[in-house]
Amino acid sequence: MPDGTILLIDDEANLRQVISRVLGFEGYTVLQAPDARRGLDALQQHAADILVVLCDVKLPDAHGVELLPRLKALAPSAEFILLTAYGTIADGVQAMKSGAFDYLTKGDSDDQLLVVVARAADKARLQRRVADLEKQVGAQYSFASMIGPSAALAQAKALAERVAPTEAAVLLEGPTGSGKELFAQAIHHASPRRAKPFVAVNCSAFPKDLLESELFGYKKGAFTGALADKKGLFEEAHGGTLFLDEIGELDINLQAKLLRVLESQEYTKLGATTPTKGNVRLVAATNRNLRHEADQGHFRADLYYRLSVFVVPVPPLNARRDDIEPLARHFLQLYAAKLRKRLRGMDADFLALLRHYDWRGNVRELKNVLERAVILADEELLTPDTLPAEFQQAPAADEAPDSRSLRALEKRQIRQVLHETAGNKTEAARVLGIGLKTLYRKLQEYGL
Repeated sequence: MPDGTILLIDDEANLRQVISRVLGFEGYTVLQAPDARRGLDALQQHAADILVVLCDVKLPDAHGVELLPRLKALAPSAEFILLTAYGTIADGVQAMKSGAFDYLTKGDSDDQLLVVVARAADKARLQRRVADLEKQVGAQYSFASMIGPSAALAQAKALAERVAPTEAAVLLEGPTGSGKELFAQAIHHASPRRAKPFVAVNCSAFPKDLLESELFGYKKGAFTGALADKKGLFEEAHGGTLFLDEIGELDINLQAKLLRVLESQEYTKLGATTPTKGNVRLVAATNRNLRHEADQGHFRADLYYRLSVFVVPVPPLNARRDDIEPLARHFLQLYAAKLRKRLRGMDADFLALLRHYDWRGNVRELKNVLERAVILADEELLTPDTLPAEFQQAPAADEAPDSRSLRALEKRQIRQVLHETAGNKTEAARVLGIGLKTLYRKLQEYGL
């Protein structure tokens, strides 16, 4: 049985009762209003629940077609059906132009009314689901979703938030794995283009000849194998944002074509004779020093200056160490839920190793390390033995990162050997060249 709330605005009491009864039998809740004023009041109070509004064209205090924009402003996710005793083509055309879902003549069969109301209600439900999904996606890729209290991250976010509402091209500079695509997504979702597509492409993932056709598309017959027209990524991103990752890998000849697109907002597909207009905002990212590349002649200087209208440096993870623990806790929760493991957290030594590690792979490496640790975890806390071997050389919680004391070196060596022997203390004692009792004493002494 259908459910949902319908608002019926009509000055004929008998008709309201009949329609309400018919819709009620189908499972709808029907609110009634005898005129425009009370209809507007009801819509304002129940806008979140109302799926469909049935409104008479000729009301005592308003004309339904003229009232329609005011109704839609109060409930933009609802659908509107106009009712009239004497339908005219002119009114019908004007109603549809004003955004009505349909235009019905009173006295039509109940079946026709129910079919139209059901279709309108389905459309309203779909629009609301889409709006909810858009909100979820927007929240997922918002600046607020970026995890970490570090000053370096806060500075990068502040710059990106300032440029997001504009149409300026943005260049994101930072090492691989530092989260440049996340910044690009956040810029898009904080911009007026958020309802349009976000299209991402890694320039290093395509051979130079193929990348041109991917970016600009081609016409049928442009080359051997071009059996049909193909849209390019610029066309796919029309009205939205195109994210070019690793733009420093772009072929020098293709750089010239990209510059023309940025300057003229038009491009020519392979095999085409006329240009195509393109309305795209460009966000680019690189792990190179493009200014240096331009000075060396490896990257077009004019394209660099066009791309670098606004540069956002995305800091590496080892420059934002305050973010390591909250990020690690986030990934722990993510993978524990995914793998259905009950984990309470990370022990002090595990956290210390994370803090003091170099993180050349940045956030991406941290994410991979936490996934591995969760897979290997047998206890409620993640411990150092769930980390890769290279982490065992990092100092523990009670050691400074550059500690070279004999105690610190011995503790690290014991931990490393235990890791290599999978916790076999007899074998570890043999490798270390000490007795098993001595090893147990040192394990207790160092809290291992």
